Amino acid sequence: MDILRSVINGTNVILWEKNVLVIMLIGMALYASYKTKFMQIRLFKEIIKTLKGERIDGEKISSLEAFYLGTACRVGAGNIAGVVAAISIGGPGALFWMWIVALLGASTSFIESVLAVVYREKDVKGNYRGGTPWIIKNRLKNKWLGIVYALASIVCYVGVIQVMSNSVTESIVGAYKINAKVVAIILAILVGATIFIKGKKDTIVKALNKVVPIMAFMYLAVVVYVLLTNITQIPFVFGKIFSAAFGVNEIAGGALGGVIMQGVRRGLFSNEAGSGNGNYAAALADVDEPVKQGMIQSLSVFVDTLIICSATAFVVLLGDMNALEGMSGMILFQEALRGHIGWIGIPFTVIILFFFSFSTILGVTFYGRNALQFITENSKINIIYQLVVVWMVYIGGVEQNYFVWSLADFGLGLMTVINILTIAPLVSESTVYLEKYEQKLKGYAKMNS
Repeated sequence: MDILRSVINGTNVILWEKNVLVIMLIGMALYASYKTKFMQIRLFKEIIKTLKGERIDGEKISSLEAFYLGTACRVGAGNIAGVVAAISIGGPGALFWMWIVALLGASTSFIESVLAVVYREKDVKGNYRGGTPWIIKNRLKNKWLGIVYALASIVCYVGVIQVMSNSVTESIVGAYKINAKVVAIILAILVGATIFIKGKKDTIVKALNKVVPIMAFMYLAVVVYVLLTNITQIPFVFGKIFSAAFGVNEIAGGALGGVIMQGVRRGLFSNEAGSGNGNYAAALADVDEPVKQGMIQSLSVFVDTLIICSATAFVVLLGDMNALEGMSGMILFQEALRGHIGWIGIPFTVIILFFFSFSTILGVTFYGRNALQFITENSKINIIYQLVVVWMVYIGGVEQNYFVWSLADFGLGLMTVINILTIAPLVSESTVYLEKYEQKLKGYAKMNS
């Protein structure tokens, strides 16, 4: 009843009230890191090598394309607004704990992605499909629980679509005073055109192949400029991050727990390791080696937090604190960026937020389509779902629907609980694949020596 009451009241405190989800996610990350002997650190060079996947012609999806898909869903408006909020509330020390969460969470993403590849299926066209629902059905022999997870996914993604759409319209309306309905209609048309156009390869995947590299390059190019023009201040900023993460002032003031919790929460819900979202992408790649795909998705966690979230944090932390005093949220980020690169900071923020949000909308639409496919093969229902997506883009663009947003939180919470309870008993099974893969690497090394 408490969960239902939270949803009805439209609050954001849904299933993870009293930090239940935080405890489960951290516990899973620590356990996975221990069982894999911290593969995310030991095998980091090998993880980077897996990104050199070849693109595949036709309808099949390569490991690199699966990486773009997973990254698109992880990287969204929260990588700006959420990070700014974490720093505003928890101080610069929150960023350090986000890094720690990403380093640990990468092992969780590895475990769940390996399982997604192992227990996936092929559709009538010979293309792979899979994710947590398929793990539950094919490994645990419990299809009804898989259906519950799939339904929770769809509920979550519908809410996420509205949140992302609203982020786009708010940023454009705030910067240029354009009518929100006009922006929402244009965004809905763009999304609709992308998901309904037919081609040899899924148009969402094709779009993300272009959007993800472009948005990453644009954002990181600007951040590199900010870092270079403030290079003498970087050691000072790192000092603030580490001192605030363990600082005497925070301990003496009883605020250290708040610093840690802000960083942990933001990190967990940004990189999504443990929720099972990335499993939908991992299972699609046309690869024979489950471990490689697990590495690809663990790298996606690193990109989300260690690169994109850190980039946002440094833009703010290198800004003029006196000029930014009293600001928060997107206004704080926009003004910080304007202080670094001038007037162009405002339109650039609008553009990058559009790319982040648009890619997330496409990514979760694709995920939701996979979840729906687990429930039913009826193509008409799939078309109806895609029409609902376009409608949700418009609705989210013209108004903030806190009830739907809270349902998204509820869906994500339910997904995370089911996913962790599913993969936790199967961690040792994943490590067997990892051990065999490492033996292959040693064999290759001996042959080449």
